[in-house]
Amino acid sequence: MDFPVSHLALAVGFGLVLIGLWGLLSHRNILRIIISFSLVDTGIHIVLVATGYVTGATAPILDDTMGPGEAALNAVDPIPSALVVTAIVIGFSVTAIMLAYAIRLYKAKGTLSIDAFTESKW
Repeated sequence: MDFPVSHLALAVGFGLVLIGLWGLLSHRNILRIIISFSLVDTGIHIVLVATGYVTGATAPILDDTMGPGEAALNAVDPIPSALVVTAIVIGFSVTAIMLAYAIRLYKAKGTLSIDAFTESKW
């Protein structure tokens, strides 16, 4: 039985999203919540790349051996991969900001438990 790679990538991606959501809902430590956000982010990236994957296809480079009609059938869609590269950079910056806030919160209260920040006023 031939199992497509894209189905495996989709399953892994959705699994990471579910694990990350479970971590967001079950943990009270800010660092574990940040790690859970990163897991959700990584799972979404894998799902997006898997949607653009075509089994047995080649890179989307047009040359003399592949005409325009063949390219539509035999090339991998480059748009999801380009979007994921952008999303990875944005995810790194958001994670860095969350970690900076966690450091500030730890300096202010001496703990990373979100229960200590219930009385904060905005």
